[in-house]
Amino acid sequence: MPTEGPDATVNVGLGYFYKHPAHAPYTPGYIEATHLLGARDSLTIAGLKVETVHSPSDSDDSVNFYFPEIGTCIHNSVWPVLFNVFAIRGEEYRDPRVLIPGIDNIIKWAPEYLVATHGPALKGKDNIREKATRYRDSIQFMWDQTVRGINKGWTTDQIASRITLPSLYDVDYLTSERYGVTEHHVRQIFMGIRGWFDGDESKLFPEEPTERYGKLIAGFGGRAEVAAQSAKALEDEDVRWATELATWLVRSVGTTQDERNLLAKCLRVIAERTPAANIRNWCITRARHLDGSFPMDRFMVHNFNPKFLAESAATGIVHTLRVIMDPDKIEGMNHHIAFTVGDETCGLHLRNSVAVPTDGWGAQSLVTMSRDIFMGVVSGRLPWSEAFAAGDIKVSGDIEAVDQFRMSLENKGFAG
Repeated sequence: MPTEGPDATVNVGLGYFYKHPAHAPYTPGYIEATHLLGARDSLTIAGLKVETVHSPSDSDDSVNFYFPEIGTCIHNSVWPVLFNVFAIRGEEYRDPRVLIPGIDNIIKWAPEYLVATHGPALKGKDNIREKATRYRDSIQFMWDQTVRGINKGWTTDQIASRITLPSLYDVDYLTSERYGVTEHHVRQIFMGIRGWFDGDESKLFPEEPTERYGKLIAGFGGRAEVAAQSAKALEDEDVRWATELATWLVRSVGTTQDERNLLAKCLRVIAERTPAANIRNWCITRARHLDGSFPMDRFMVHNFNPKFLAESAATGIVHTLRVIMDPDKIEGMNHHIAFTVGDETCGLHLRNSVAVPTDGWGAQSLVTMSRDIFMGVVSGRLPWSEAFAAGDIKVSGDIEAVDQFRMSLENKGFAG
């Protein structure tokens, strides 16, 4: 997103930046632990007594610290926004029940100062108790009411439309929908508890999406009619319906730029009106892709981050190749390939349309190259065929099988 203009980033939910541009180049913040903590522990740091409690939050390894002598708690439990049970960018399920005990423990500690991993500090025992309690209860409300909806036989769509946080929570930044929204969080809770099937009969064996949209468009009288209804719905402030109709057009065969622009317009209206930064930023980013002002195609392929490559063992990268493999292109293969990259050796056994990670022992074919050449190929900067022709990649065994495998990888370096 740009830094200025109507599409500019005004907030990323927890501040103005994900990475502050003035702090570039960025360095890793990880420091290896020298003292391992238990679920609960007590220790002394710089002469101060410290109580620690394992308190999972957005990260399973979060730990809350309490310094009783100075009444200070350092934590990752009470966020400056309604807790993000579901991140629109995609994330593993964050079970609200796992978060609540950490907040309960903060309330029990009754600190005078609450210093957050996310957001500003809080001061005053009574103030902290009131805000932490309300924060904790907002999370329980979403979980309890989702379970209530499940027990009543509601689908995820019904739950999302029927469960809203009471107005008492919309009093400050701590429990207002400034990052994610309850409508999305309850869907995630449903799926975390029950999985994707919610009892909606049409979802059991749905039509293939492109075919479905084509049939819906035909049933509504054709593309022009659907576009006209979408535009009219948007004009009438029926933004949800306008967006759904425009989505049919964009995700069906034969979409036009005018139709993509219509959906982009719908998304910008959502972005302008939502209080949640995550949703605003996603909608604008998607709109900019649709209208061509900032195409996102290059992000819709599996690329290896150069920083990741530099810090990773070749064995781990080779074993990761299994998730970028097109199974149709190795159908019927049963072949074990070893890779020697620098001083590391590992392997992949191609069988039953999967690539099984191995240590390379007993492989039928062997691929050998330096780490620099391997990194060039994986990053896409160096085509395999070019490196092979130059003698920088050596293959012994079944060259055709190795070529069949590398051509199955959705990576321009290997397939090139």
